[in-house]
Amino acid sequence: MPSILFVCLGNICRSPLAEGALRAEAQRLRLDLVVDSAGTGNWHAGEAPDERAQRTAARHGVDISGLRARQVTRADFRRFTHIVALDHENLANLRKLAPSDATAALSLLLDHVPGREGQAVTDPWFGDEAGFEITWAEVTAAARTLAPLLAEAVRRDR
Repeated sequence: MPSILFVCLGNICRSPLAEGALRAEAQRLRLDLVVDSAGTGNWHAGEAPDERAQRTAARHGVDISGLRARQVTRADFRRFTHIVALDHENLANLRKLAPSDATAALSLLLDHVPGREGQAVTDPWFGDEAGFEITWAEVTAAARTLAPLLAEAVRRDR
């Protein structure tokens, strides 16, 4: 079964929004997959997503209030089939953290969106609600392209 881990810095803004967007898209497509999120940093571990992220997701019919921040672990590189960074800095950090026996494919989230390759997801942390809407649009676009690819992988594996 495909499994995907979204990773940003603190796991309270971008990566929980990405997790919520892909969970919603997978549910819409009736796709069974494991979706999680984490941060490369640990200072928000155990915290719920930022209130602005929760409100943004809720405006789009997605509840992320039950998610809790955690730090990525070395075991994640074997537990997940895909680890997807939301920006270049976190992708570089993931490459440094990856153990030699890592099996997860590493990528940048917007590399999965035609025309957005090489771009980072907007970090809304220092802004207002409008920035969270931009981030939501970006992670939703990625979820819409990732879900069918993951569905195809499930069909191939059967």
